[in-house]
Amino acid sequence: MDFEYLRNVPVFEDLPQEDLTIISQVTAEYKYKKNETIFSEGETGVGFYYVKTGKVKIIKLSADGREHIINILGPSEVFAEVLLFNKGPYPATAVALKESCVGIIRNSELEKIIINHPHVAMNIIQVMSKKLLFIQQKVNSLAFSDSYAKIAQTIELLSRRHGKETCRGLEIDAAITRLDIANLAGTTRETVSRVLSVIKKEKILEEDERRIIILDVNGLRRYYE
Repeated sequence: MDFEYLRNVPVFEDLPQEDLTIISQVTAEYKYKKNETIFSEGETGVGFYYVKTGKVKIIKLSADGREHIINILGPSEVFAEVLLFNKGPYPATAVALKESCVGIIRNSELEKIIINHPHVAMNIIQVMSKKLLFIQQKVNSLAFSDSYAKIAQTIELLSRRHGKETCRGLEIDAAITRLDIANLAGTTRETVSRVLSVIKKEKILEEDERRIIILDVNGLRRYYE
């Protein structure tokens, strides 16, 4: 494995080459097909994950089987770090949104590294703090925003994390569906369809079967700012 890739993972980006070499020796990478489960809620947690390629969604299932998306992760983003210093089950399920390559560093091995290299622990704490801030912002959004604001904010967030600049605008690829947006925004697919229809008429975004393209980011932000 090319250990220099680990430098793209926020937890490890500032580490010297010798530390990356050590970490690479306890890292394993696995490929997952679209919609394949990486781990399920309730299973014993064994490691800390990062996305190398593709996209991964973190979900919770309600009692009636409905899916609620907690997060959608792209290359270099980390997940399951909540169990780094605590033994227990995974609190949610991770599923590949598209064909993906995911790396795992087992907790037992990472703990040995942290004991010998305390600065690695500091990087991990910083990443976890940013995730806690993201969750807090999402909770505030769900609590106080109307449907237009929730959906606009969700699309803008997805564009920052998964979008790419094109000649037409900021493009979010097809791996993210209207149902995904609805789950992230805490609303229904029907509401997302209705809101997107209005926003498209205002020439703020375009949409086809393969992608959403944001034409006017500032216009989108006006729905929630």
